[in-house]
Amino acid sequence: MGNKSFAICVNNLGYEASLERWKVYKVIEDAKAVSYHQIRVIDESGEDYLFPNDFFVVVDLPKTVKEAMIASKSP
Repeated sequence: MGNKSFAICVNNLGYEASLERWKVYKVIEDAKAVSYHQIRVIDESGEDYLFPNDFFVVVDLPKTVKEAMIASKSP
């Protein structure tokens, strides 16, 4: 996973308040989480949390889309 990765939520069972299915989330690199088959994303609260890997599909977005998404989420 490279810097500024994104993933689409494909399952939110048990995390309905934290995750929206089919929404794109920013992924925070976390090698320890990967070793536990988890992924760290910034959820609906605006904080980063761990979720099961199989809840997400990591996507490779074009550079212009990544830049626009990062800019839109900045304070």
